[in-house]
Amino acid sequence: MSIAAIILAAGRSTRMGSNKLLEELDGKALVRHVADAALGSIARSVWVVTGHEGESVRARLDGLGIRFVHNPDFALGLSTSLKAGVMALPAEAKGVVVLLGDMPRVTSEVINSVIQAFEAQPQAIAAVPVYQGEWGNPVLLSRSLFGAVAALQGDAGARKLLNGRAGEVLEVPVSNDAVLIDLDTPEALARARIQAD
Repeated sequence: MSIAAIILAAGRSTRMGSNKLLEELDGKALVRHVADAALGSIARSVWVVTGHEGESVRARLDGLGIRFVHNPDFALGLSTSLKAGVMALPAEAKGVVVLLGDMPRVTSEVINSVIQAFEAQPQAIAAVPVYQGEWGNPVLLSRSLFGAVAALQGDAGARKLLNGRAGEVLEVPVSNDAVLIDLDTPEALARARIQAD
């Protein structure tokens, strides 16, 4: 089954005060960690949606086998980046794993677990990693939801599409809380750097 991966990397990082995706952790930009995990997974293709400081984001990913989609409407919210990414996918993509550029500890193994769970039950509308009962990221969306993605507005993301439809969503247990941790404030980044030392 052809499952693509999209990395959302277009936001303005208002809570960080600078572009969080360009901040370094373990000597690598946050967005590069996410890209490496996606490329190391079984996803058939990896797409990065850029917007704010797009050229700088692209530069951090130079030399990787990644396809880029620029979202000129990034200031209008997360939904516009999700739409731009989904619209760029080839027709053979049966679903897409949506990764956030500020979650650098999500591993290829987690991405694979979500993809494999969906491939085993392709009638599901989505698959999500679950840590101690809590839904995390990345979320895998079936192609059956792509039309609904087009109707999203503002800062709504993949999760909004699943509200009230939990029974149709595959929950994939994971053993690491990385699926819950985004580094979107200076304090969160500082904690991650301390843990890395």
